[in-house]
Amino acid sequence: MAKRILTPSGLPRPRGFSHGILTTGGALLFLGGQDASGADGQIVAPGDLVAQLDQVLRNLGAVVTEAGGTMSDIVKLTIFVRDRDDYVAKLKPLGEVFRRHLGGYYPALALFEVTGFFQEEALIELEGMAVIGAD
Repeated sequence: MAKRILTPSGLPRPRGFSHGILTTGGALLFLGGQDASGADGQIVAPGDLVAQLDQVLRNLGAVVTEAGGTMSDIVKLTIFVRDRDDYVAKLKPLGEVFRRHLGGYYPALALFEVTGFFQEEALIELEGMAVIGAD
């Protein structure tokens, strides 16, 4: 079982994401979309994108841990934001939150701006995939 981060020479050097991750072995875990809901089902920190990302990553971490993995087992995340410009303006503090949860590891990422979420107060949602036991 192995996991290898791919950085093709013909592509720009990735910053804050990986171009691809090749895995063999392990169990594939599909991560359902997680918003910044707390244990009570309500969005934490309405209006605060950075605090909401922190809660989203805690929620994803709970799912990965339940499956027997760690955050570094996540190989792909799709980020959905309500306001792309707000996300870009807060790249530094958002990057700090990602590093706090993922360390120096970056999964393959994609970012999409959407018009809204199931819960009106949500500013961000992430979904993705993890491979448990590939290291």
